[in-house]
Amino acid sequence: MNIQIGVDGGGTKTELILVDAAGAITARHLASGCNPSQVGPEQARIILLESLHALCSKLPAGSVQSTLLCMAGNRDYWRETAAALTGFGRITTTDDSRPVLELATEGAPGLVLHAGTGSFVAARAPDGSIHYAGGLGWKLGDPGSGFDLGRRAIAAALLELQARPAETRSPLTTALCAHTGLADYPTNSRFFYHDPAAHAQIAAFAPRVIELAAQDCGPAQQVLADSLTDLARLADGVIHRFFPKTAARPPCGVSGRILNNPPAVFVLRSLASKLNWPVALRFIETAPIEGVRRLLLKGS
Repeated sequence: MNIQIGVDGGGTKTELILVDAAGAITARHLASGCNPSQVGPEQARIILLESLHALCSKLPAGSVQSTLLCMAGNRDYWRETAAALTGFGRITTTDDSRPVLELATEGAPGLVLHAGTGSFVAARAPDGSIHYAGGLGWKLGDPGSGFDLGRRAIAAALLELQARPAETRSPLTTALCAHTGLADYPTNSRFFYHDPAAHAQIAAFAPRVIELAAQDCGPAQQVLADSLTDLARLADGVIHRFFPKTAARPPCGVSGRILNNPPAVFVLRSLASKLNWPVALRFIETAPIEGVRRLLLKGS
């Protein structure tokens, strides 16, 4: 039947598609995020397996020819997980950077900056080799990501809660108290260090930070600028390593809801100009799962 499965497994969601021989999507399934660094290795495996079975529940046994897993998290973990799967044809694993790199460059040399719950920079060099920078995870970095924005904003708000009375607080600090339902520094600090739900709440605060930045909230704008500056520094190293100045300007895709918001677009354009990047920024709103589909059609 030449049916293929494509999976985009990230920190926020796990999206799966069935693709027929003509390249058309015939079924979809959506589940929670399956990055093992965030949900744990056992839960990540459960989410993937249950999702695969849900997607294929109406298919005859043996009808899947191949499966492409584009996954966030440890590469060896996903290779080991894939080796234990049966009933889903030939299984290939790759980083979750590959689909957005495909959307950004369409197979040509270039790079992509992506930010969701985590972040990374991926590049296809002129010789066709693939390179990856960042994606260290929430404990060690991921500038520009939802978790990094949330973490920086919460830290700024907690410092303000320590030092300023309620009537002089910035909109960022007021928003944090509304986000957690807690009114002062001690209770907010205790929540973020001791509550099991705190990890998810950090990344979930990022959309509010971006909204406030768009509304000219100074502290929120500073958080966004600081976070994206660190992401731009990472990208700058990749650009100057693989794409020195030439007449042709390779594409530099910008992917993910965070980076495609107007305040982030403004900051990134300013940074690209300041750093004199010899690339053409391409803001991508297409979902990564479309990149997965295109990779399937290429046999990647």
